[in-house]
Amino acid sequence: MVDTSGEGAAESAAALDDAAAALIDIWSRANNAADVPVPSTQLRALFVLERGPVNISHLAGELGALVSSASRLCDRLEAGGLLSRDPGRDRREVTVRLSADGQALLDRLRLRRRTDLTRVLAEMPAPARAALLWGLAEFGEAASGVDEEGGPLSMLA
Repeated sequence: MVDTSGEGAAESAAALDDAAAALIDIWSRANNAADVPVPSTQLRALFVLERGPVNISHLAGELGALVSSASRLCDRLEAGGLLSRDPGRDRREVTVRLSADGQALLDRLRLRRRTDLTRVLAEMPAPARAALLWGLAEFGEAASGVDEEGGPLSMLA
């Protein structure tokens, strides 16, 4: 059993790290399957584009890549039919968006991940599943209040 007191935060973090590894394994199995036509970097770009169209500079920033690298990545995704480019008013401003085929790929991956997660969750007792979901909701809320350096967001004001 994991210590849930404030003093047991390090032990809780270790348990969460172990559980996250299992989640990453499920995620990776879906994303690295033989029928996925793109490598992980290109897949990351598709996940960014799923949130909505962006210009290539914004996409590069989200990926931590150079604009030229993001542009070449978009060339490959466009050639594969997974994204579309929309020219802006200015020739230099190009917006990229997920194509229907790109969305279908992400939907297929999401369904595969959820199927795998359903199998795992079905092995858990109902009270443990409920506790997990409650804990994850609380974790998400707490994590949304922490900045990139690990400090509380309230200190940024």
